[in-house]
Amino acid sequence: MPTRNVLITGVAGIIGQACVTHLADRYNLTGLDIRDPGNVPTLVADISDLAAIQPAFEGIDAVVHLAGMPSVHTPWNDVYEINIQGTYNAYEASRIAGVKAVVFASSNHTIGGYEEDGMPSIYDLDDPRVYDHTVALRPDSLYGVSKVFGEAVGRYYQEYHGVRSYNLRIGSVRDDDNPRDPSVPEGSFWLNLTPEQKYDRLRATWLSKRDAAGLIAACIEADDVPFAIVYGISDNPRKFWDLEHARELLHWWPKDSAPIGDDQS
Repeated sequence: MPTRNVLITGVAGIIGQACVTHLADRYNLTGLDIRDPGNVPTLVADISDLAAIQPAFEGIDAVVHLAGMPSVHTPWNDVYEINIQGTYNAYEASRIAGVKAVVFASSNHTIGGYEEDGMPSIYDLDDPRVYDHTVALRPDSLYGVSKVFGEAVGRYYQEYHGVRSYNLRIGSVRDDDNPRDPSVPEGSFWLNLTPEQKYDRLRATWLSKRDAAGLIAACIEADDVPFAIVYGISDNPRKFWDLEHARELLHWWPKDSAPIGDDQS
């Protein structure tokens, strides 16, 4: 089978660069971003401008749509322009160009209300709660709302235009790939957790760069699966988001796991 041509939007970001590192020997990769990362052929353009981005989609077999504003505190105008208009543009440009599949970086914030209700005990190793792809949507922010929109757009383009669509409800991908990142006490501040609780949260929500790329590749290869909603976390000692569905549907299982304590080995 010929090597697939894969476009990564937001290629200069953390997950985009993880894809370049781990998948460049598997696919013909190109990128789309507002800046050129310098290690993959990239069209520099704004995802909110449909006409400007269309050339990047020509001749592409699969799109990995990562471009977006990443913060739950992103102002609405930016959420709308980049996450909503931009995601529509990615799917519409894919339709126009005849792209077969889109892998969309959704988010755990589409169901963040469950975590807010359950914290901090939901991070405990012996807590039994697990949420899968069938639970009712409970976005915890306008950012979460934008990801719900993206999942709905993916379903529409799959049902009515035949574009296979994979929604990845991604957990926590760290720039340094550290599942016990010292910056975490300053992060996750919308949950009002103590530093130790934030570490416990990351122990449950961490997704390694290698596993992120592996999950994306599993979607790209899933020619017989027209649509999916799966969670993106590593095989951590505490998991309150389901991994079994990804295993059954995409035949993917993460290779990495966050440590239980301070041990990084």
